[in-house]
Amino acid sequence: MRVKRMLTLLLALAMALSLAACGGGSGEGTGSAGLDLEAASWEEVVEAARGTTVTFYGWGGDENRNNWLNSAVADYVSERYDITLEVVGMNIEDILAKLAGEKEAGTEAGSIDMIWINGENFYSAKENGLLYGPFTDKLPNVEAYIDTEDPETLNDFSMPIEGYEAPYAKAQLVLYNDSAVTPEAPASAQALLDYCRQYPGRVTYPAPPDFTGSAFVRNIIYEVCGWEQFQDMEADYDTVKAAIEPALEYLRELNPYLWNEGRTFPDTSTTVDSMFADGELVMSMSYAPFTVATGIDQGLLSDTTRTFVFDNGTIGNTNYMAIAFNSPNKAGAMVVIDAILSAEVQLSQYETLRELPVVDADKLSQEERAAFDAVDLGQGVLTQAELLSHRLPEMPADLVPVIEEIWLDEVVGQYND
Repeated sequence: MRVKRMLTLLLALAMALSLAACGGGSGEGTGSAGLDLEAASWEEVVEAARGTTVTFYGWGGDENRNNWLNSAVADYVSERYDITLEVVGMNIEDILAKLAGEKEAGTEAGSIDMIWINGENFYSAKENGLLYGPFTDKLPNVEAYIDTEDPETLNDFSMPIEGYEAPYAKAQLVLYNDSAVTPEAPASAQALLDYCRQYPGRVTYPAPPDFTGSAFVRNIIYEVCGWEQFQDMEADYDTVKAAIEPALEYLRELNPYLWNEGRTFPDTSTTVDSMFADGELVMSMSYAPFTVATGIDQGLLSDTTRTFVFDNGTIGNTNYMAIAFNSPNKAGAMVVIDAILSAEVQLSQYETLRELPVVDADKLSQEERAAFDAVDLGQGVLTQAELLSHRLPEMPADLVPVIEEIWLDEVVGQYND
């Protein structure tokens, strides 16, 4: 059984066993010093947060992000609000399992304040009452800098957000190769098939449920089947399989020309990246759109490496910040989240991590917009404008595990007759 499905079952079981369980996150909790967050002004929230510690739990595998959080963000909230930011690296499955256990045990004050989250994990957490909210309507920088009508502000993988998380950074699937090795840059599914035929055994993709590999498979589905029909499709195995059958046929047709002839696939995107850097593969992919520039800067990639996307577009999503249902410092978490949504911190993230910002350019001042426009993104990447003009919406979260299961059943080691 797949890990994500096991997580969903674990959460459901924990909720069933919990005497304290409820149907959604608590909108009536109190923040620091017993403050009633529902009735408090923003000034009162900030005052309650002063001198406190906020724990921020999320995937800790990105060293650059960890350094940025522990320096730029930590310094920002310390200087302005006297808040100590404590960053804790933990896989999201473990974070949600921890929260589910605390929910079952009736733990009113847990150890987690903020959570880095999105997609299927947000869907599970929100449905099982593991998040506090709604809270985003209290944040001044949401009104000041965020497009509140943006579909990605309103929905996460088509799941209504309803104020239970705030945007953090945008991501988008990109492909990349070394133009000195393979001058072609396939801009469609058909062109990719031709490319794989030309370089047999030297292209592959990470096996779902790896995040990047799963996104690549969904992108092929969009290429072959279109994307609109999936936005409100029932997450039923047979229904989804029938809808994506043309894409499954394409992926089976691709298999003979892939690394190991599609009998097996690398388990992670990190493995694929290493194989590309070592010259074993002629193409790789990433959900971090400026990853090539970072690789070139670090000497991991040739300066002739370049990023490309399909002409019809590639899937993009937003990752978010949420607050645990039993956060002991909800006021502090709200202040830190609001700080990260400021133009200053979003610019720092764009400059330092090369992450697409979530601020609305139309809400920036002339000086702020000029600062964003002046950011040097490095070599081998597409501009923010090019990426956003080729951006496709994510699928509903509940379709993702179904597609991953179908891929395992119908694509791995299989070929068209």
